[in-house]
Amino acid sequence: MAEQVAEAAIAYQLERTGHAPSSATVVLSGDTLVITLHDALSEAERVLSQNPEGAARVQAFHRELFGVSAAPLRLEIERITGMPVREAAGEVEPVTGVVVHAFTSGTVVQVFQLAQGVRPAGAGNSAPSKK
Repeated sequence: MAEQVAEAAIAYQLERTGHAPSSATVVLSGDTLVITLHDALSEAERVLSQNPEGAARVQAFHRELFGVSAAPLRLEIERITGMPVREAAGEVEPVTGVVVHAFTSGTVVQVFQLAQGVRPAGAGNSAPSKK
């Protein structure tokens, strides 16, 4: 199911912006679905985001674009999960080029992107050593 949602989110991003993200991460927990699109900004958006004013413009643009055009993605998520989407929000981190879409039931969603992937439980998770 997560793979289908990721594919739908990548296709949605490509269709609405003309730029496909390099990958998508999907986390479904309880009644919250979070989609993280990696390297989702175009080259022009990355350049514009190099100063605070430009970064704010890129954030506002993606927030507005998601707000007015998310209906097809919402429908596809409902088709894949079999559950209606009550709320949706989109946010962009202009420095890293990450776009996050959150579909929730009215809860606050906080997303933290780690510097590297976490290994599965029991695979020696530990903080990286400093040399």
